[in-house]
Amino acid sequence: MADATVQTAAMAMQTRKLNFFYGDFQALFEVDLDFVKHHVSALIGPSGCGKSTLLRCLNRMNDLIPDTKADGNVFFHEQNIYEENVDPVEIRRRVGMVFQKPNPFPKSIYENIAWGARINGYHGNMDELVETSLKKCALWDEVKDKLKQNALGLSGGQQQRLCIARTIAVEPDVILMDEPTSALDPISTAKIEDLITELKERYTIIIVTHNMQQAGRVSDETAFFLNGWIIEAGDTKDIFFNPKEERTEAYISGRFG
Repeated sequence: MADATVQTAAMAMQTRKLNFFYGDFQALFEVDLDFVKHHVSALIGPSGCGKSTLLRCLNRMNDLIPDTKADGNVFFHEQNIYEENVDPVEIRRRVGMVFQKPNPFPKSIYENIAWGARINGYHGNMDELVETSLKKCALWDEVKDKLKQNALGLSGGQQQRLCIARTIAVEPDVILMDEPTSALDPISTAKIEDLITELKERYTIIIVTHNMQQAGRVSDETAFFLNGWIIEAGDTKDIFFNPKEERTEAYISGRFG
């Protein structure tokens, strides 16, 4: 795309010629990707290939790391989020992040949802927001009678669903997930995967995962990264069953990585 100043209506986000540096080390090279609205996009590749770096570029979380620099464009609602007039805090509200390890606040289950919404200026019915957010994450029935209890008392899988509920309570458009099930048992992992499938009806989801089976189960599109470069990107079925690149086939089949 020669002129990437306008984002197509079907796209939630786009990157164009995106490079990223940690000091003198270049972690991403010329990344061009389209993230389709209400789809799940998976970023796969071996450790250190740049996929988590890209994820953090999409809501400017990398701004918080000293001596880093992004070069290129990340478009969200037709605007490059790296322009000087863009508020990174507002970007992080609208492009939420769920981390690898569940990280609930050391507060009550209720306050985990209410606190983020409150500091983002929510003035509606907080009880209703908490209930709705927990229901969207299939957690309400499990916690509705213990909302005042400390969230740290929940199981790992429940904590991760609570973190997802906390993210959607501030009404994002996009949810970034950095290996959201790697610390969870198989039953909890299955619940999160089911939740991802349900949530894409309302949100665009971009997930980093090392689990090839998971990427195949939950994603619509997949991008394979190697040494900071996109090797291949497209429909997940094509990437997994008819890859164009030999390196893609070798990684997916487990011959390296």
